[in-house]
Amino acid sequence: MSERRYDAREIEAKWQAVWADEGTWEVDNHPIQEAGGSRSRPPASTRHGKSYVVEMLPYPSGEPHIGHLKNYAIGDAIAHFRRRTGHRVLHPMGYDSFGLPAENNAIKTGVHPRVATEQSIAAFQKAFRSWGISIDWSREIASHEPEYYRWTQWIFLQLYKRGLAYRKESAVNWCPNDQTVLANEQVVDGRCERCGHEVELRQLEQWFFRITDYADRLLDDLDRIDWPEHVKTMQRNWIGRSVGAEVNFRCAELGIDYPVFTTRPDTLFGATFFVMAPEHPDIFRLAAGTANEKQVHDYVNHALAESAEDRGDADKTKTGVFLGRTITNPVTGEEIPMYVADYVLMEYGTGAIMAVPAHDERDFAFARAYDLPIRQVVSPRDRSPIPDDEAFVTKADDAILVNSGEFDGLTPKEGFERIVHWLDLEGIGHPSVNFRLRDWLVSRQRYWGCPIPIIYCDEHGMVPVPEDQLPVVLPDVEDYQPRGRSPLATAEDWVNTTCPECGKPARRETDTMDTFVDSSWYFLRYCDARNDDAAWDPAVLREWMAVDQYIGGVEHAILHLMYARFFVKALADMELLDVQEPFNALFTQGMILGPDGQKMSKSRGNVIPPTPLIERFGADSARTYILNMGPPDQDAAWNDNALAGAHRLLSRLWTLGEELRTAGGAPLGTPDAEAVQQPADPTGDALTLVRKANWAIDRVTSEFVGRFGFHNAIAAVTELVNDLYRFPEAEFEARKFAVATAASLIFPFAPHLGAEVFEFVTRRRAWEEPWPAVDPSMLVADTFELVCQVNGKVRDRLQAPSGAEREELEALALAAPGVVAHLDGHELVKVVVVPGKLVNIVVR
Repeated sequence: MSERRYDAREIEAKWQAVWADEGTWEVDNHPIQEAGGSRSRPPASTRHGKSYVVEMLPYPSGEPHIGHLKNYAIGDAIAHFRRRTGHRVLHPMGYDSFGLPAENNAIKTGVHPRVATEQSIAAFQKAFRSWGISIDWSREIASHEPEYYRWTQWIFLQLYKRGLAYRKESAVNWCPNDQTVLANEQVVDGRCERCGHEVELRQLEQWFFRITDYADRLLDDLDRIDWPEHVKTMQRNWIGRSVGAEVNFRCAELGIDYPVFTTRPDTLFGATFFVMAPEHPDIFRLAAGTANEKQVHDYVNHALAESAEDRGDADKTKTGVFLGRTITNPVTGEEIPMYVADYVLMEYGTGAIMAVPAHDERDFAFARAYDLPIRQVVSPRDRSPIPDDEAFVTKADDAILVNSGEFDGLTPKEGFERIVHWLDLEGIGHPSVNFRLRDWLVSRQRYWGCPIPIIYCDEHGMVPVPEDQLPVVLPDVEDYQPRGRSPLATAEDWVNTTCPECGKPARRETDTMDTFVDSSWYFLRYCDARNDDAAWDPAVLREWMAVDQYIGGVEHAILHLMYARFFVKALADMELLDVQEPFNALFTQGMILGPDGQKMSKSRGNVIPPTPLIERFGADSARTYILNMGPPDQDAAWNDNALAGAHRLLSRLWTLGEELRTAGGAPLGTPDAEAVQQPADPTGDALTLVRKANWAIDRVTSEFVGRFGFHNAIAAVTELVNDLYRFPEAEFEARKFAVATAASLIFPFAPHLGAEVFEFVTRRRAWEEPWPAVDPSMLVADTFELVCQVNGKVRDRLQAPSGAEREELEALALAAPGVVAHLDGHELVKVVVVPGKLVNIVVR
């Protein structure tokens, strides 16, 4: 018996050195007949072609947390499985390294964001290597490096040339604390998602990407991809497609037309007032010089502190302020009053509505609160009375239009069509499809981001930086403190330049790009990361794209995923890509909660740092535990005892391998040893082990090709290990086969330990071997092991006939010696039978 013990540190350092020295996980861009594992000894086949596996790239702030370990452990398990099932796997790494956290840290500490970011990247690199993640390090990228953002700027210019990047004045969300513009998606409950400060409204010139041009395709193509249905639903809701009409209402006093999108043009004759969202860009213009000007300003800033959900709540008390103006209802010619009210959202339609209180619940409540006219224009066909305290909102065919001029008597559907046609003929409206989706606001008045490659010339206006002058390198500045404009504005030597068109003095754009721009195309750069002549070679992208398996948090279900899809579609339209979707399949992992079951946060004191765990138990134990916490797409609370249990499992498997390694006083096999074979015609305990090994192969494989139920896969390996300890006298070849199988199956979850034990038994490398194949004949057994419990505790095990009826299983369990010994003197309450597995006898 060997006196050695499982030493995770020693084993993990050994294999990490092998993988680093050999570049094991690197893969070329040109397929070879056999590739995908070690360059020195590739696996048997690439019959299934390529598999591109990507985890969402991390933001390098501080050190990696336990959530990172879960994300990359999931992706790594998938990558390992696919390599060994004949795929040519690309599994790269990068860092979303521009953005506010590093800059805010620089303002607070005086440490340059480049310095802090690169320190964090170094910490992430160290962690990923210590975790044994199988990364192709030859493709590593970081979005703050000029070699990367040169091509971010190039993509910006391609969008600009095609009218998909544009600049306009807009009412924007402004964070006074971070001193920058925020996209609508970055405002949560009226506050900045990063710092929590209340957001204000400002009118500023901003850069946008015209993502709304792709709204229909973004919506329709969701049916083409293998994503969780709840994520697709989130995207569909965010895009928000509605069919209706756009109608022009004219403010004669200012000579301005205000378009309104409505899904109920049949109720136009009932519009008795007009309401605009607090964020509407003309609100302050309309209120200027009126008696309510200050009241309007105060109301708008207060409204921004409310969430969209609260503002849109039908039961919320309706509030608003008269704008001091009237507007003309285009079908009645009436002058109706204009209001600003928080129940109208800028995200819907044009940010303004025709209010029809008789047939809309929120308009009805507002009209009651402000004593505004309520005119019924839709009625039950039998003209039965409608209660005075509610709106009549039906579109059913048993209703008709009333008080609607020549359209009286039509059904709402008929009225919809006829009124829209009339509006179109009169030139005051037209059929329209509206989307909740708004163009993507991409400019930020901050320092630490990708410079926008635009120059302003007094003679030629906006001029794109010539492509051969990219990158526009981000200069170093001493003061990162934003003061209502980008800190880049203080870098006069950088700002002042010459116009590419005329050579006269000009100035650079000082806004930088939203960091979501950087992360909307990184998966393309991974494919051709060392290309100095282009963002990518189209031939290389044809080899790798689209991503076959994408892994990340559900919190990115709307923003990042929507933006990445837009980029790919726009670039495909430019004939720079051959795919329409970036990610064929998506897996969203759940969070790891603190031991208290709450979301981890420093303020709660429940954060679990991974480094001490790795030092104590090893990376394999941490990875195995994290993937064994439960379904990986669900949240789960941390449990130190369960982590120790994962460590015991690996230690027991290591001991089994060590016993075989030292059996007979010499290592088994030779460097050129044949693969471990399943024994021919096993009997007795050997047959039991061989069958259990095949059962485990079948179970683990099914979890990899299903929805990644890795907790079930690890449980199957655990059962196999348990049986190896239960049958220590089984024939040597059967034990050798079962131990090698267990090591092979555990390898995707615990690669260091799996490699070590597999080498003990076979003198071969687990990652270079094909995934173990199941012998179907061994999945059919004449008997199975029946677990016999008394009050939930295992008291005996016995072999029972496969397919035995419940009564036979109950009788066998009641007669089992271990059970009989625990029944004496107790009253039998009930017997619970789980066919094919166990019998639990409840006594008192």
